[in-house]
Amino acid sequence: MKIVVLDDYQRVARAYGPFDSLPDAEVEVLHEHLADPVAALRGAEVVVAMRERTPFPAEIFDQLPDLRLLVTTGMANASIDLAAAAAHGVTVSGTGMSGSALSSNTTELTWALILAVQRHVVAEDRALRDGRWQTTIGTDLNGSTLGVLGLGRLGTQVARIGRAFDMRVIAWSQNLTPERAAEAGATLVSRAELFATSDVLTVHLKLSARTTGLVGAADLATMKPSAILVNTSRGPIVDRGALATALTTGKIAGAGLDVYDVEPLPPGDPLRGAPNTVLLPHLGYVTDRTYRVMYEQVVESITAWRSGTPLRVLT
Repeated sequence: MKIVVLDDYQRVARAYGPFDSLPDAEVEVLHEHLADPVAALRGAEVVVAMRERTPFPAEIFDQLPDLRLLVTTGMANASIDLAAAAAHGVTVSGTGMSGSALSSNTTELTWALILAVQRHVVAEDRALRDGRWQTTIGTDLNGSTLGVLGLGRLGTQVARIGRAFDMRVIAWSQNLTPERAAEAGATLVSRAELFATSDVLTVHLKLSARTTGLVGAADLATMKPSAILVNTSRGPIVDRGALATALTTGKIAGAGLDVYDVEPLPPGDPLRGAPNTVLLPHLGYVTDRTYRVMYEQVVESITAWRSGTPLRVLT
């Protein structure tokens, strides 16, 4: 049985997952992102996908007749056409991601980005290494306004930390109620007020047809020129071109980003040259604990499927 493990950028899949326990298995681990994975996956019965790094639309399944099991880390993957998988007889299984710790991972990274942008951590680190001392002036969080776009589990955690910094916390999403906002320590405001009054605007929505492109040029134009935007949710929620323009023209003061429309972020993308930005390569879920759970359950899923009792089936 041939197994291909995709997108192991850090070269850790074998260390975290007991792949050697799979009898009669040829395991190939790929360490670079493949824009077109078909050639590398031909002949594989089992493919392991890391989150949404590699899309699996219907045309991919058409070209992989040997594929029988696709294991994705996590219990949801918008990049996999589940209907097409089922139509081709491919079982899709998921894994856990360390439960509530996953949301904590992304919450922690959100605040790492907020603090890094507001206090110019990256710029000052580079300046110091270059022989310069104190080149920027930071912005206080205490007394400023944190705007949370999407007050689900992640947004609620971010909001509570904002209160710990003595920030005024406001929030908006389509179905948010005043009572639910109050439970999270936030005040429900209109969408217009959220963008107009936030000093820090952080995005915590699920990607869907409704949220794709939700934050556009008109929204960014109403933000304070001193405000920053942070996105650790999904890149397509924010119009990439509009954000790059707002940053380069000074319509907003900065951004902290962990997610993008296209990942890895292509060379020459305008966001790479945008001023006062901290750009991370989608690290929200990338921690030791999460990787351990995911890769161990990947092997568990393959073992269960081979025995005829697949686990955590998504198709």
